[in-house]
Amino acid sequence: MSRYDTIYLDPATWDLTLDSGGNIAKAQPEYSLAQDVASAVMLFINELWYDTEKGIPYFEEILGQFPPFSLIISHIESAALTVPGVVTAQCIISEFSNREITGQILFIDEVGTENGVSF
Repeated sequence: MSRYDTIYLDPATWDLTLDSGGNIAKAQPEYSLAQDVASAVMLFINELWYDTEKGIPYFEEILGQFPPFSLIISHIESAALTVPGVVTAQCIISEFSNREITGQILFIDEVGTENGVSF
């Protein structure tokens, strides 16, 4: 197993999928790190039962509030940096409308490969 092995989650449903052999599918190496970054950013603080310190304090500081973008960006970048192999992360918010933000998380892994995920 490579360092970036992770279960593949269908991007449309964020649910498990099966491979051609009927086994739970694993993400390809070039996709797995991006999926892990997305998962880290989607994690609410206290949600991960074996490490309640990980995650973003969405309920406490973001949802139902109007926090400065700098706070949101800081939380997202910090969460991305918790993923093993990610050495830099940059969050870019491109739009805010109807109480939704959209943007990208650009990151570089430990071998210098640049990648990104949209939200």
